[in-house]
Amino acid sequence: MSILTSRSAIFCAVTIPLLEVQDKPRIGGFQTRTKLVSTDATALIADYEFVPDDADLCLVQGAIRLSAHVLARDKTQLVGQLLGRLMTQETHEIQAMLEQARQWKAAPWLCPLTPSLTPPGGSLLRTLTGHSNRVDAVVITPDGRGAVSASYDRTLKVWDLESGAELRTLTGHSLGVNAVAIASDGRRAVSASDDRTLKVWDLESGAELRTLTGHSLGVNAVAIASDGRRAVSASDDRTLKVWDLESGSELQTLTGHSGRVWAVAITPDGRRAVSASDDRTLRVWDLESGSELRTLTGHSDEVNAVAITPDGRRAVSASSDDTLKVWDLERGAELHTLTGHTRVVTSVAVTPDGRRAVSASSDDTLKVWDLESGLELRTLTGHSDSVTAVAITPDGRRAVSASTDRTLKVWDLESGAELRTLEGHTAGVWEVTVTPDGRRAISASDDTLKVWDLERGAELCTLTGHRYLSKVWAMAITPDARRAVSASSDCTLKVWDLESGSELRTLTGHSSPVDAVVITPDGRRAVSASSDYTLKVWNLESGSLLLTLTGHSYPVNAVAITPDGRRAVSASTDRNLKVWDLESGAELRTLEGHTARVWAVAVTPDGRRAISASDDRALKVWDLESGEIVASFGGESRLRRCAVAPDGVTIVAGEYSGRVHFLRLEWVE
Repeated sequence: MSILTSRSAIFCAVTIPLLEVQDKPRIGGFQTRTKLVSTDATALIADYEFVPDDADLCLVQGAIRLSAHVLARDKTQLVGQLLGRLMTQETHEIQAMLEQARQWKAAPWLCPLTPSLTPPGGSLLRTLTGHSNRVDAVVITPDGRGAVSASYDRTLKVWDLESGAELRTLTGHSLGVNAVAIASDGRRAVSASDDRTLKVWDLESGAELRTLTGHSLGVNAVAIASDGRRAVSASDDRTLKVWDLESGSELQTLTGHSGRVWAVAITPDGRRAVSASDDRTLRVWDLESGSELRTLTGHSDEVNAVAITPDGRRAVSASSDDTLKVWDLERGAELHTLTGHTRVVTSVAVTPDGRRAVSASSDDTLKVWDLESGLELRTLTGHSDSVTAVAITPDGRRAVSASTDRTLKVWDLESGAELRTLEGHTAGVWEVTVTPDGRRAISASDDTLKVWDLERGAELCTLTGHRYLSKVWAMAITPDARRAVSASSDCTLKVWDLESGSELRTLTGHSSPVDAVVITPDGRRAVSASSDYTLKVWNLESGSLLLTLTGHSYPVNAVAITPDGRRAVSASTDRNLKVWDLESGAELRTLEGHTARVWAVAVTPDGRRAISASDDRALKVWDLESGEIVASFGGESRLRRCAVAPDGVTIVAGEYSGRVHFLRLEWVE
């Protein structure tokens, strides 16, 4: 069998059996269809170990590993996931596999048009999912085979890093878990929580061994001494506490910080601890006596994290002043300031050889540093500020995206290339709409609305009038391109004349911020969505309120109208979408399937389907008549915006991470 034939056969064995289409011959000694359909992606990944070492096959295996968390929810997404991750691989063999994948027609699916998913071969190996809220901390077991994560959902989870499997969930805290540390023998863990306690856990059984009480406010961090007998905790109550882990008794209280203590690290010999606080200092403590040895000053904002080198001689701190500092712990001297991050530095870790540090920042990058020289070795990129909105020109050739980086970008939908950047806003841009003639765009920001010429990239005018310091969340343009309606956090909507830039009228009635607005195809009515859990239908000529649509149990984040102007589809934090009759105000149906808040919704030009984007990282296509899910696509982070091209099958979606996905809905009637 040739290399191409064997690879193609393996690709068939990967794709078709997962989708339960037909049986394939035995590949590498295992019955593929039975194996894949009856098990999961983890078993499939393991089966690649039976084939000879080959760079292309390793890439396919890596792509499946990166997609495992998506496939665990929906095996039909395999083809889309592989295309989104392998499209840039230029070898003839992989391209042949991908071409075969594009021909799959067993069910509707979303086909990536650009390589918008993380490719294999890089730093990311797999994604672990299971927590229902943000994950605030993670530690790796001493043998490197497992990890324990701590979450705001009040739980900890123990993971097998090889398979990505969740081994057990540790429950008992009554509020979010902020930190976790593992003893050097790998048998016990200690967690720190906003419920003011720490808990000691047996990692084999998942049993809670004891609860450590004494702090008067939330506990932010915990570190365990190398002998496994003591732990040090850091708290909002401005103190640190030293604990005996066998008895659960409090040995010392360390006082001196004038603000919350965010982090703590213990030297390898177990004799000293270093704490980091929002009082802008670090403090070095003697753990035997409980005395403060020295204070490290130099940061100009709160210190969020600290790590100690393996020899115990230096510490590295991370601060909200956008820098890191390297300290000599013996002398208390500052050795280097590490600059390069553009926003808050949230965490730092030191490599086992003590020569390098890796920092993480709110600027959506990680940086690798040389601790001897203080030089930045490299920046790990792939994220930018959030993509908050996207709109498509009527000809379907271009898209315009808006971001909290204060800019808009114009994209070529065929190539995925960036055509130009629109700069001028002085704050984050939350929404963008393109005029029906495709020549202009209107953007909404924390500060103002701006009208842009898309051909020249020039700013035409600025619309001001919403209450000072309020945010303009959304806007819509009438079909004749003469008027626009803006929605604001000041609880109002405003109607604007686009030729003169003047305000025509203000629509009042919502009791909370107005998050979205759309205009009916005849240009006579507008529908607004609000954090007051309602939608309202307005007459744009008179400014009068026609209907209030009630039924959502949480804020309504987005709304779209069908082309006939008869129905609206709303998206809510309650995880649902609702379809409404705009004549009567009646709720026609509820679309259920997302597992987290739904941020955006768009309707196809034929009015038959809706597309939604959610914090659950899923893009879903819905049949509006039946309410059924037609197809899904799993992104890399929370999906915030989506739009549909005039062809009804090309979809653009924007992620919180900054990624933009260009997709095509395949095999639909």
